[in-house]
Amino acid sequence: MTSMGKTRRTMSAGLVGAALALTLAVPARAGETPTAATDVRTASAGDRQHVPKTGRQPVPATDRQSTPTADRRPAPALGWRLAPTGTDARFRGLAAVDRRTAWVAGSRGTVLRTTDGGRSWRNVSPPGAGELEFRDVEAFGARRAVVLAIGEGEASRVLRTEDGGATWTESFRNTDPRAFYDCITFFDRRNGLAMSDPVGGKHRILSTRDGGRSWRVLPDRGMPDALPGEAGFAASGQCLVSAGPRDVWLATGGAATARVLHSADRGLTWTATASPIPAGDPARGVFGLAFRDRAHGIAVGGDYRKDQPSPEAAAGTADGGRTWRPSAAPPPAYRSGVAWLPHTRTSALAVGPTGTDLTTDGGRTWRTVDTGSYDTVDCAPDGSCWASGEQGRVAHLTRHRP
Repeated sequence: MTSMGKTRRTMSAGLVGAALALTLAVPARAGETPTAATDVRTASAGDRQHVPKTGRQPVPATDRQSTPTADRRPAPALGWRLAPTGTDARFRGLAAVDRRTAWVAGSRGTVLRTTDGGRSWRNVSPPGAGELEFRDVEAFGARRAVVLAIGEGEASRVLRTEDGGATWTESFRNTDPRAFYDCITFFDRRNGLAMSDPVGGKHRILSTRDGGRSWRVLPDRGMPDALPGEAGFAASGQCLVSAGPRDVWLATGGAATARVLHSADRGLTWTATASPIPAGDPARGVFGLAFRDRAHGIAVGGDYRKDQPSPEAAAGTADGGRTWRPSAAPPPAYRSGVAWLPHTRTSALAVGPTGTDLTTDGGRTWRTVDTGSYDTVDCAPDGSCWASGEQGRVAHLTRHRP
């Protein structure tokens, strides 16, 4: 995923109207391409932006949201338009740079990049990475990116590129057989963190201060003890997310309680808060987080097993994660990824294998707007949103008028 590139912008009235019009949109059938669809677009930021993950979309200083009165045509409906990748890899790692540029990372060491809005994809996979499972990617434009491979011991690695994937450098390889890294996030172009499942009874945090060129394990004195069975989920690249220059959140499951841990000093000290999303099983808990600023966040999850219900799959916070409130009308099933719609204060999308859901009230209520399968979702500062998942599925958000 991506985050950063927080250049302040004023959102176009047309895009605001399109975002709000999702409340009126007719759900598209899975994998269906809307007819006469038009890309949701604003000015491209290109290589000048970094995009670290979840909810780190720019928020205007004022909250003026209005639909232009001059346009009396039916409100545009939004839906996913598939951007064929030519592969069947499963892409759980996604970085939306802008409406033209996105990176995806997934199974069998696969990394793809588009610079033309998904019309074509270039395979920029690291040589010899076929045995690796990439689950997260952070991008800093069309040329710079960092990917995380997950797994026990040396399977957990970090690789980076500065030339659009033409060459890659391995900057970290885990040598502790007890560690299993799940997610990565960046505060800016230089400072970032990665998280591992508990080692010695505490979650392990890896830190970089040079854009991913080098990494060090942070001391765990400020990390609360892990609960029995507690771990992160490497399902969408959103179990570790940041907002602003210092705040970061870590999502867990598997234990009796699903928790969200928060640090306000780039991972040195943490506080843990119980979430209302059910846990109590290795397959249940919080799978994805999104924060639009250091106070307002959404958590999604549930039980990833297809035959198990997920009745309370979302929750929200307005105090930086100190308290969490369950959604009054949550998504109908397990959701692994979530992202705030750019430049809005109350609208977000959640995705999972059975569909996409929309909230327009900050996560209190959700409704399904698409039934296609996606594992993760990410939005860029220019207003564009992307989703990716199984069988090589990648899509970008489009709008069309009835």
